[in-house]
Amino acid sequence: MLPYNLDRQILEIISQNARIPFKDVAAECGVSRAAIHQRVQRLIDLGVIVGSGYHVNPKSLGYRTCTYVGIKLEKGSMYKAVVAEMQKIPEIVECHFTTGPYTMLTKVYARDNEHLMDLLNNKMQEISGVTATETLISLEQSIKKEIPICPEK
Repeated sequence: MLPYNLDRQILEIISQNARIPFKDVAAECGVSRAAIHQRVQRLIDLGVIVGSGYHVNPKSLGYRTCTYVGIKLEKGSMYKAVVAEMQKIPEIVECHFTTGPYTMLTKVYARDNEHLMDLLNNKMQEISGVTATETLISLEQSIKKEIPICPEK
């Protein structure tokens, strides 16, 4: 939990625009630029801020198909070994250990259906321990945002 409302205010501002200059954040918060720099560094050190940077549109690189692949494993204890192999497949951009019908859920980008079939049949399903996959193709991403940063109540 964040103990200070100033930290929440800073997070709200920089989560909307990671490129905003600290002087502008300082002006909006009514504190010095040095105070903003120190607070942001503290939030990084605490693991509250875990990254920043640019987001590249996969379509601009030719990846036109976004899919979610539910994966069943022979045994849940094989998860770490399977993740190590999945890590080697660059088109897998997310992997989650889940409850429910799948052991794992991955987010995968492919150039087209042929590429997706190759990823599924020749890479993902060939990993030792993978017993089944189910593919859900995303037709459109309607919402993408960060978790809201609200003042404590």
